[in-house]
Amino acid sequence: MTTRIAILDDYQNAALAAANWDSLGPEAEVKVFNAYLKGEAAVAEALQGFDVVIGMRERTPFPKSLIDALPTLKLLITTGMRNLSFDMEAARAKGIVVSGTAMLGYPASEHAVALMMALFKKIPLEDTVMHNGGWQGDVSEGMNGKTLGILGLGKLGAKVARVGLALDMNVIAWSENLTKERCAEIGVKYVHKDALFAESDVLSIHLILSDRTRGLVGAPEFVLMRPTAYLINTSRGPIVDEDALIEALANNIIAGAGIDVYDVEPLPEHHPIRALKNAVLTGHTGYVVKELYAVAYGEAVENIRAWMQGEPIRVLNAE
Repeated sequence: MTTRIAILDDYQNAALAAANWDSLGPEAEVKVFNAYLKGEAAVAEALQGFDVVIGMRERTPFPKSLIDALPTLKLLITTGMRNLSFDMEAARAKGIVVSGTAMLGYPASEHAVALMMALFKKIPLEDTVMHNGGWQGDVSEGMNGKTLGILGLGKLGAKVARVGLALDMNVIAWSENLTKERCAEIGVKYVHKDALFAESDVLSIHLILSDRTRGLVGAPEFVLMRPTAYLINTSRGPIVDEDALIEALANNIIAGAGIDVYDVEPLPEHHPIRALKNAVLTGHTGYVVKELYAVAYGEAVENIRAWMQGEPIRVLNAE
């Protein structure tokens, strides 16, 4: 009997090379969806007849209405061991096993540093100038002695802070529950919220999206920032008021931004932020590295194999 397996949102066509899908045996039939399926109805139509669906966290959600529309679904896999966009109870009520995989804890911090470097060193501009036959498009800026602000000093924020310290930057931090003791542990200075925005030459966001953090960075915060300052967001788009960010960039209230996450993803083709030359943009690739795909898809294969043998593992919706 054939087991039909769907891999969703593999935008980079990386899933098949990242794991040994042949190990599932000849009865496993794997189909990759590498284009974004827009809207729940399109997802439901595309996934009819599949027994197993593998979703990438932060891409396609699985609310109760979608789960109810997939009568053959028996195993739903998410990358990561938490996915707030999957209705675990709805899946359990229909007898669908939801399992997860490991993720890597460092890529987003590396990406934040890369965006920061790109802004200070004018990398996108210089690359464009060179490829167009030119030479030296703008003057870059030194990072030594500049102030790096960290909004959220958890694991990822601490990694970025340590890079700043290694570059001889002054590093300051704030978040609602941050303590001076935590700052001292990392070797950075605790400041209050307004000072974080006012004093930072570059401010990097490392918070979880919640009701408390949604819209935390908006027009009042941009007004506090220096006109020479940069904003980095590799966390979640809605933490920043997107309209206020676009206005701040368009009117040079801040000098630039490095953005990896957005209110709507994938980012619409004609979104106004795409037209801003002082925005360095990536498409929510901060957590995406080859090593992560190998871990996540490798464990997805393990999950499927265990489920096929009647002993599911890494189950997230067990009673």
